[in-house]
Amino acid sequence: MAWIWESTVIAMVAFGVLYWLLNKYAFGPLFDVMEKRRQLVLEQMNTAENSRKAADQQMEEQKLALQQARKEAYEIIEQSRTTSSKQAEEIVQTAKSEASRLKDDALKDIESEKNKAIAALRTEVGGISVKIASKIIEKQVDEKSQEQLVGQYLKEVGNK
Repeated sequence: MAWIWESTVIAMVAFGVLYWLLNKYAFGPLFDVMEKRRQLVLEQMNTAENSRKAADQQMEEQKLALQQARKEAYEIIEQSRTTSSKQAEEIVQTAKSEASRLKDDALKDIESEKNKAIAALRTEVGGISVKIASKIIEKQVDEKSQEQLVGQYLKEVGNK
């Protein structure tokens, strides 16, 4: 086979024209579509990265909110414990003071009743003594009669 230079030149010119036509009508739109696709993929990757960062940030905010809520709940529980302890102490103190007051009132009432009983007994003893004295004076009694009167007097005092 012989080498023919005209056919080589024609093939080269045909290749150049074909390349120019493909470049103008096929490669340009094809490269544009590929560039648009590349841009779309980059945008989607950037959007996904931003979404991931936003999700991480929201997760951190939720963790902080949860920690804050736990802290507030703990503070409320502690405050409730403190308040209940104070109320319990106040109730116990009130009960003790009321019991003490009732005890003091009862002791005063007992003392008052005792004094009344002693006064009534003195009055009775005085009256009975006068009666015995008058009976003794009325009767000149011997020892035996005097013992009977004293015994009777003691029985009367004991009954009252």
